[in-house]
Amino acid sequence: MSLLREPHHDGSPAYLDDESPTLGWSVRVRCRVAADDPVERVWIRTTYDAEPTFHACTAVARDARADGSVWWEGQLPLHNPVTHYRFLLVGPEADGSQQRWLTAAGVVEHDGPDSLDFRVTTHAGAPDWGREAVVYQVFPDRFARSTAADERETPAWAVPAHWDDEVVFEGSDPRTPLQLFGGDLDGVTEHLDHLVEVGATVLYTTPVFPGESNHRYNASTFDGVDPLLGGDAAYARLAEAVHARGLRLLGDLTTNHTGDTHEWFTRAASAPDSPTRGWYYFAHDGSYECWMGHGTLPKLNLADPDLRAAMVEGPDSVVARWLRPPFSVDGWRIDVANMTGRLGAVDVNHATARAVRRTAEAERGDAWVIGEHNHDASGDLDGDGWHGTMNYSGFSWPVWSWLRDPDSPARPFGRPVPVPRRPGQQVHRTLREWQARYGWQATAQSWSILGSHDSARIRTLTGSAPVHRVAAGLQFTLPGVPMVFAGDEIGLEGVNGEDARRPMPWHRRDDWDHDTLATYAALARLRAAEPALTRGGLRWAHVDDDTLVFVREHPAGSLLVCARRAAGGSVDLPEGALLATGQEALGDVEALLGTEPGGPGGRLKVRRGTLRVPADGVGVRVWRL
Repeated sequence: MSLLREPHHDGSPAYLDDESPTLGWSVRVRCRVAADDPVERVWIRTTYDAEPTFHACTAVARDARADGSVWWEGQLPLHNPVTHYRFLLVGPEADGSQQRWLTAAGVVEHDGPDSLDFRVTTHAGAPDWGREAVVYQVFPDRFARSTAADERETPAWAVPAHWDDEVVFEGSDPRTPLQLFGGDLDGVTEHLDHLVEVGATVLYTTPVFPGESNHRYNASTFDGVDPLLGGDAAYARLAEAVHARGLRLLGDLTTNHTGDTHEWFTRAASAPDSPTRGWYYFAHDGSYECWMGHGTLPKLNLADPDLRAAMVEGPDSVVARWLRPPFSVDGWRIDVANMTGRLGAVDVNHATARAVRRTAEAERGDAWVIGEHNHDASGDLDGDGWHGTMNYSGFSWPVWSWLRDPDSPARPFGRPVPVPRRPGQQVHRTLREWQARYGWQATAQSWSILGSHDSARIRTLTGSAPVHRVAAGLQFTLPGVPMVFAGDEIGLEGVNGEDARRPMPWHRRDDWDHDTLATYAALARLRAAEPALTRGGLRWAHVDDDTLVFVREHPAGSLLVCARRAAGGSVDLPEGALLATGQEALGDVEALLGTEPGGPGGRLKVRRGTLRVPADGVGVRVWRL
């Protein structure tokens, strides 16, 4: 059976009337069932203060075509801020033996846990500019140098490097965090036209606070910008230039720890009666808790009310001050968000996430807050804290496992063995399960990343420009916000996170992969033009070892996407299952994009009720239905 014939529901406008409805009201929900599927009754099962309740649905639209669909509709009461629900589908057998559940992870014939239910939150979602963004990540030390960088004195802690020097990337080498290439903020400002060319709408930089490292996650203060980057004036110039182009600026803040040279910590370490002593976790012998055993990164105690006021709560906090002029940062990416506020029996993570968001939104109502999390973030995405996460588990790792070159030297992120190469069926299941765990809204607001400053480069992982472009095609067409690490768009390589931080080769443009750059730009234009890619649903159409085919549905127009990691045969899809409500025929299907230089290809035609996706080689192709 075609996957399009499976019963379907998601959190997009075709199936849910309001993505963030009002608490205490009800919201209309719909599910789609193939006309020849013997479903005679449907209920919504939800919970009322954790007690299961059932609400009957009505068949409100029946397609006359034999291969069409039946739409069932019901009212979902919103008694709790986050509401879980699923559909009970019952067939004609009088004994009730024909029962299935439609969950966010798919259709099952057993009674499974609520953890894979659909969910809707009454909390407001991410701002529109964030939900519809293309994020471009810059690691300032390695992005670009202005002429002013040549006049700055190299600090005593640094190991100076020339722009074409090899990166020291072994974590055991003490030079790794100290190797300084000297990129600065004016260098970023001078290259904003490149961001526009790529199609980025948001500039996200890793930290700009002073710290005795090239990464600056060991901040020595939150009260100013590192003079090595040009100081406060350079950051203000960057912010002004970003906003003048209609772009947004996202900062990077570590709420989990500071550096051991931070003014708060040095005061705390100097005297047991220091006002900031309780801001950290000191033992009686003077030792202290730190991030993952690194003594240079002492852990903050966010259970301390004075620290919360200084860091995350109120207009005088670090979170708030940088959102005001002259920097006017539009939001934050929170480093180590999964560990923030957590230590053994202490867990104030949710309270911290809510405080960061409330404080940011008090300064600017459309602030965006993303939490770093490199595994299961489902327990932290409760709707009123982080808007979303860096979606490694729900996007990066399944895409990596589908597209990995078995001979790639790319090192895994967070596991002791290489990432396995898996067939499309397993990747499809993984994507569905994580979408279910996060919920539709959180998935759509989280970052779809192919790599970052903490991971291997996607080009090294795939070992191939065409397969790299398949990854980019999925990044821009599956639900989520694309985040591009600077250099991915031109084919930069790196076997792990440190190696991935190679300087941008502005002076060697002949070495760039211009076909891949053009693909990123085309994908960004398509995302900006098609509401289906930012607001539309996701229906899977066909999956095999080497092929993923899916539909992004939206009332303003739906898109058909076919991604192949290897050459494959044609795929036949039933026309009736592709039709929107009230649509009687597809007509010719317009080709919009192809990731290979040959272009998007021609139109598709429906023959005898079947739409045939043609046999093709490696690549991603997109058509408008």
